[in-house]
Amino acid sequence: MSITPLYTHEYFMKEAMKEALQSFKEDEIPVGAVVVANNRIIARAHNLTERLNDVTAHAEMQAITAAANSIGGKYLVECTLYVTLEPCVMCAGALAWSQISQIVYGASDSKKGFTLLGKPVLHPKTEVISGVLQEEAEKILKDFFAQKRK
Repeated sequence: MSITPLYTHEYFMKEAMKEALQSFKEDEIPVGAVVVANNRIIARAHNLTERLNDVTAHAEMQAITAAANSIGGKYLVECTLYVTLEPCVMCAGALAWSQISQIVYGASDSKKGFTLLGKPVLHPKTEVISGVLQEEAEKILKDFFAQKRK
């Protein structure tokens, strides 16, 4: 019998998915994020671009600010961002400046994701893991846009 650790990438991505669901309920593009330090969530966020009338109010940007406030500093070294959608170039730039140690995302963004640049945008020490709960992350986005087209 094997014991599954409580704090896995899937566990924290499910927490980010809860934030994405909140975005969906608020008629925002459903992207959610959490920042984790020492196996503890220090920040939760979701898209607020519509509510704040601010194109920069992406889940990642909100999470970076909340995490920095939580730890009392601007650098998120030894922190992991879990986000349901691959960060855009703007968010990747902010994550680079934050020196975040790890980014874990669910769905890829074939239109605006930072990996489309084909060159490093993130801090050189940042590790990236993609595809965690990818199907679930893609489904909430597809459902949202299908509802918008009705």
